[in-house]
Amino acid sequence: MFVSVAHAMGNAPAAAGAPEPNMFVQFIPLVLMLLIFYVLLIRPQQKRAKQHNAMLAGLKIGDQVLTAGGLIGRITHIEGDVLTIDLGRTEVRIARSFVSSLMDTKAKESKADATENK
Repeated sequence: MFVSVAHAMGNAPAAAGAPEPNMFVQFIPLVLMLLIFYVLLIRPQQKRAKQHNAMLAGLKIGDQVLTAGGLIGRITHIEGDVLTIDLGRTEVRIARSFVSSLMDTKAKESKADATENK
């Protein structure tokens, strides 16, 4: 019963003299969505990843870092991709890729100097 209803519906007849839409025009919204997606999401993420990789490559002994686990410490030894970080009373070894960011020690020192001078 349902099959006959589906066949009865069929395709609507084209209006006389109406032009068929161009295939290129049908893809314009899809192309625009992909372009917006690239500009707003993909490109900024690639830029952040490039900056992070440059920061990881530039790590040196004495830098204060924040790890992915939330530990803040100073790099005391670098052996390939393994960093030894001094956390105060403890030293830990972590992979270079677990460093989230480089702490800005100059800004902290200038704030400390400003509070001492008051």
